[in-house]
Amino acid sequence: MIEGKKIYFASDFHLGAPNVEESRLREDKIVTWLESIKSDVSELFLVGDLFDFWFEHKYTIPKGFIRLQGKIAEFTDSGIPVHVFTGNHDMWMFDYLPKELGIKLYREPIIRVWNGKRFLIGHGDGLGPGDKGYKFLKKIFANKFCQWAFARLHPNFSFWLANKSSQKSRLHTALDDEKYLGDENEWLAIYCKEKLKSEHFDYFIFGHRHFPINISVGENSKYINLGEWINYQTYGVFDGENTKLLTYTQEK
Repeated sequence: MIEGKKIYFASDFHLGAPNVEESRLREDKIVTWLESIKSDVSELFLVGDLFDFWFEHKYTIPKGFIRLQGKIAEFTDSGIPVHVFTGNHDMWMFDYLPKELGIKLYREPIIRVWNGKRFLIGHGDGLGPGDKGYKFLKKIFANKFCQWAFARLHPNFSFWLANKSSQKSRLHTALDDEKYLGDENEWLAIYCKEKLKSEHFDYFIFGHRHFPINISVGENSKYINLGEWINYQTYGVFDGENTKLLTYTQEK
């Protein structure tokens, strides 16, 4: 790492939810946060569900979110690497964002090592025990034929349908998102502990859970869930020695 620089992590912006007005206010806050870290960021990791829904037709993408896209392009144009992970709400990213914004796109967790510290970074959906229904659904969503069939629908209908489904999903999981479920029930914590049986990681960085979490899962190993930006405005930062989970408070 470059001395004096930091690596930042954020997840689950869910832009587009719950409505255009609130999403726009949240987007402005995110862009302001990105501007505030630009002077000391060496790499930026956006760990899934940037959008509450995203699908790329050959010539069509969802309306909106231009300010975030412009700020990301500003980062990459200035030489700052931006890494974006697909989440369960925006897994239908294809080549538009990499080509237009210069990001690096990932669909699975990745390993990174900085200053001798090992990180496992990913969105977190589909990992750990349980949730068989979603894991099956994810296979359908990732299926090339299913993606092709969905693309045959008119965007006016398909985008409406997907947004309705996204709203239902959020309502269904809202109560669990508001509390820590305990070590025995936090499935990503269970996943981390199982992973540590075969190899060591200093930090597991995930999103998806929507609840900010920073706990020990083994000797010298921490699981950090980045939370989300609808309620918490939390993000992670690695300064070359330690990784902290912080809350962004916008100055007025």
